[in-house]
Amino acid sequence: MKKEQFIKNVKQFIEKGTCCFTCVKEIKERLQKENYQELYETKEWKELPEKFYVTRNDSSLIAIKIPQKFQNSFHIITTHLDTPALLLKPNGAFLSGNYLEYNVMPYGGLLNYGWLDKNLSLAGRILIKKKNTWNSKIIDFQKTVAVVPSVAIHQNDKANSNLDLNMQTDLQPVFFLSEKTSDWIDFLKKELKLTTETIGDYELFLYDNSKPELFGKKDEFLLSPRIDNLTSVCAALESFLESSSENIQVFCSFNNEEIGSLTKEGADSNFLLDTLKKIAAILNLDITSTFANSWIISSDNTHAIHPNHPEYADKTSKGIMGKGFAIIKETNSTTDSIFSTLLKDLCTTKKIKYQDITAKNDLVGGSTLSGLSLRHVSVASIDVGIPELAMHSSKELCATEDIYMLYKMMYEFYKIKFIQKKETFILK
Repeated sequence: MKKEQFIKNVKQFIEKGTCCFTCVKEIKERLQKENYQELYETKEWKELPEKFYVTRNDSSLIAIKIPQKFQNSFHIITTHLDTPALLLKPNGAFLSGNYLEYNVMPYGGLLNYGWLDKNLSLAGRILIKKKNTWNSKIIDFQKTVAVVPSVAIHQNDKANSNLDLNMQTDLQPVFFLSEKTSDWIDFLKKELKLTTETIGDYELFLYDNSKPELFGKKDEFLLSPRIDNLTSVCAALESFLESSSENIQVFCSFNNEEIGSLTKEGADSNFLLDTLKKIAAILNLDITSTFANSWIISSDNTHAIHPNHPEYADKTSKGIMGKGFAIIKETNSTTDSIFSTLLKDLCTTKKIKYQDITAKNDLVGGSTLSGLSLRHVSVASIDVGIPELAMHSSKELCATEDIYMLYKMMYEFYKIKFIQKKETFILK
């Protein structure tokens, strides 16, 4: 795929993937257009279609492509599709004067001041009862419905010198003017076009409603919400749909990375292991030797050199925008010299730009998806991503070239065969 079309797809994907639920919904629609069949964990799998996917809790998804002539090797790419946001608490509507506000909690490590004065919309999952049946519904208002107003400089003269925001008081969003909290349910019913139905519990996220934009002399920058980590999700999905090989190709996009992944659908769950064990059993593959022949890429973003604070970057392996995707090596990453050497060789052969990035020793990085997945599925692994700025703000910044190089690498990874003979490795 040409770069211009790929970046267009990335922008569209970010616009539609406003939370974990809407992101899975969008991925499912893409897969269904390509004739992927949905399988269900609640049912026994007796045979496998060539192309299929399975979801868990509406918010994590694994897709599989099995060639007619397949090797006993899984080529796996893992990403996460949840993003930092403001999560609504149960029964959270309250009045402050005649403002109807809503009590929220931080989902993930928010860069708090980056969420002030932003156009916020609402998306997620809600339970609706009609007659005697509860129905789960994925929703996205796709318009501005709330804002977290900042305090004017005239009222807080320390705002430019000591902006210490309290999540419980300073980041509560305003929805509308009202005299009673019951207007909140009326607001939801009106937006969802409900009449006699009953609204149950929900997982609803406030997200930045602005659209992704390109800028720069050659449109080299992408300024957008949810760059972390929907750029990785889109790159992995596009490469998965386009590639073909004798490997069993696996695309994974997990929920809850931003809060530790320790959920039934997170990377630290049995979701991936359960799925691969079922596949191996049906295909009559020895699971242990197949894992020994398998490879996993974990794709999550890292930090670029900040133009105003270069002191936050490492001395040598710095994140430079526009120089390609990052091979990430940190003390808590899974990258080893074998996989990184083979991947670099592949990229050199295919003229794909990459760079090594490490963090400063006195700055702590986050955990990695593959590190969590490897607790359950132990295969050769590497951590990659793209460098970005303003991570976990409502808007983030990256270079389009780096996303495109990430996509090109993933496309080639799905196709290539890594053949190991004792201490010898061959790319075929």
